[in-house]
Amino acid sequence: MEKTTDQLPTLETAQEALKKYFGYDQFRPMQADIISAIYGGKDALVLMPTGGGKSICYQIPAITLPGMCIVVSPLISLMKDQVESLRANGVAAAFLNSSQTSQEQQAIEDKVYHGQLQLLYVSPEKMVSQSFLPLIKQARVSLFAIDEAHCISSWGHDFRPEYKQLQFLKKQFPSVPVAALTATADKVTRRDIIQQLHLPAPKVFIASFDRPNLSLNVRPGQKRIEQILDFIGERPNQAGIIYCLSRKSTEEVAKKLKQRGLKAGAYHAGLGAPERSRIQEDFINDNLLIVCATIAFGMGIDKSNVRWVIHYNLPKNIEGYYQEIGRAGRDGARADTLLFYSFRDVTVMRDILMSNRSENLEVQLSKLERMQQYAEALICRRKILLSYFGEHLEEDCGNCDVCKNPPQYFDGTVITQKALSAVARLKEKVGLRMLIDVLRGSRRKELLALGYDKIKTYGIGGDLSAFAWQALIGQMINLGLLEIAFDQKNSLKLTEASKDVLFHNRKVQLVRMTDIKQRQEEQRQKVKPKTQRERVRDELFEALRQLRRELAREKGIPPYLVFSDASLEEMAARRPVSEFDFSMISGVGEKKMEQYGDIFIKAITSFIGKKSDEGVTLAGATQFQTLQLYKRGLRVHEIAQTRNISEQTVYEHLVKLYATDQGVDYKHFVNQKEIAQVVQVVKSITPPYKLREIYDALNEEMPYHKIRFALAYYYKRGGK
Repeated sequence: MEKTTDQLPTLETAQEALKKYFGYDQFRPMQADIISAIYGGKDALVLMPTGGGKSICYQIPAITLPGMCIVVSPLISLMKDQVESLRANGVAAAFLNSSQTSQEQQAIEDKVYHGQLQLLYVSPEKMVSQSFLPLIKQARVSLFAIDEAHCISSWGHDFRPEYKQLQFLKKQFPSVPVAALTATADKVTRRDIIQQLHLPAPKVFIASFDRPNLSLNVRPGQKRIEQILDFIGERPNQAGIIYCLSRKSTEEVAKKLKQRGLKAGAYHAGLGAPERSRIQEDFINDNLLIVCATIAFGMGIDKSNVRWVIHYNLPKNIEGYYQEIGRAGRDGARADTLLFYSFRDVTVMRDILMSNRSENLEVQLSKLERMQQYAEALICRRKILLSYFGEHLEEDCGNCDVCKNPPQYFDGTVITQKALSAVARLKEKVGLRMLIDVLRGSRRKELLALGYDKIKTYGIGGDLSAFAWQALIGQMINLGLLEIAFDQKNSLKLTEASKDVLFHNRKVQLVRMTDIKQRQEEQRQKVKPKTQRERVRDELFEALRQLRRELAREKGIPPYLVFSDASLEEMAARRPVSEFDFSMISGVGEKKMEQYGDIFIKAITSFIGKKSDEGVTLAGATQFQTLQLYKRGLRVHEIAQTRNISEQTVYEHLVKLYATDQGVDYKHFVNQKEIAQVVQVVKSITPPYKLREIYDALNEEMPYHKIRFALAYYYKRGGK
């Protein structure tokens, strides 16, 4: 279908292109409406589940509109798949990303310049680069499609900072429509996408998230490999994906499966590009049936016959989980999903989130809690997933483990009405803890100060424990009767469904607390013994807790006023031994840093040293051993000989110890004249500074360790 005219296409034109290029007779629900909006020059926010047909919504306009569509996608492997698929269908498509040589990229840019492409896929980094803007200004762009649009929102589950820079599109190209597409975004993320992209009045299209062909199953996380082998054994010769938390676990799981004679491979960002490409091609072509992939990496495989997806570890949020299980059964045929769950998964994921120190840490922790609630729930799992995205399923799905083995229910209508009424009377401004306190008639100072003891529902649920209310309200959230506003301090909000319960006599079935307690008790009994890392963390936490108690006693104040338990837990997990690292601990402000920083750093350093003497290897311990020998006056070659490590490694330790204020004197290794020489070179080159580049500029006359110390000195003084 050639673009020989500037006349706007019609839906009939689109229908012809659909048949000609993709072989489909009819559009799926909403696709035609979205295409019509784009034809009319409207911006659009499109939410469709994985496998729902998002790509067609911009590919048909790209084929039928005059000019070229630019698609922004963060998944390099998916770009390759889609471009190859489009080319096979006779569409002029190409991609630009870091996997290509400069010559390959130049050839594609020449095609852009000469108007020879209908679709161009680019990475977000390429899209926002200064060199790319002049090129697309010369091209005739018909549409900007922002795939995986949730990446633009810090409220989303896969935030990528470079996506935020895409807001320049509407400023630079105000007349070109922008279509933002994603498979998973809650209400907060949807609003943020529109705001971040500066879309003035976009048409919003939300397709049904229901994938009835997917079975949903959650199992305890014990003996996972054995369970996986049984699961796969029941599904011979079927292709599937196993999502794992870390690169190491992908390789370990794949190795164990291969040892059992299964065709499995590991796929993660740490592999070289050729190996990733080989695994991907083998999987797409069914030469490899099982791929073990990291959750964070995202495979971007456009493969329709994936018959099952297993989550080896608990995902960090429902958005990511739903997107990942959506890779199964994209062809509409039956597919199975299995999630392994243990409480240890929650603590591990929580530690990861805490260590990342995201600006939206509280939101991410709340979303992890929702994921945990899903895994622990004893109500229809599909109802939970759909309600999370604002969609309500009246009947149980019959295709999840809970529906197939239902627990004991009771009529929870009155209990639910009490909770919903309290939320309404509190003007939907409080979170879970305050709601429970109001229901139970707490005399907490904050509650009384806000006057919440005066509302009609105050104390109406005093017959139930806080634990019981927490579990029951969790069920109400999972049923879509309440929702959490993550961008409003996690306050609870009523929904249309909750209004039916309050005003239209809708009945609510809840699970008896005995079932929940029994399940939680079983989980506790199945907890694996703690690892050495966990034992060390607990031991350090206890030491810091005792130190906190002593300091509090000396000052005559409660211990929590020194540091909270959360701060101590973070210290025990991260073991900061420099002022900078300690200042990054949550709860450490300037005043507390001044009052307690040195004391706690010394305690942590002492603990690391003690463990090192016991033969326990900890992160930072090897540098600590080098530091101890340095302070005893040993020279570099003597430290290297004593520790049986290279002199280069000793220098690297000492530079890091100097940079983190651990008492290493730079003047022992580099003088001011040498520092000045390095700084002069640094100011003449473009960052990031490469040691080899500086070494060459100094005529190969200054040793690398001196350059490193000079750079550390330079950085510590703010690069001046």
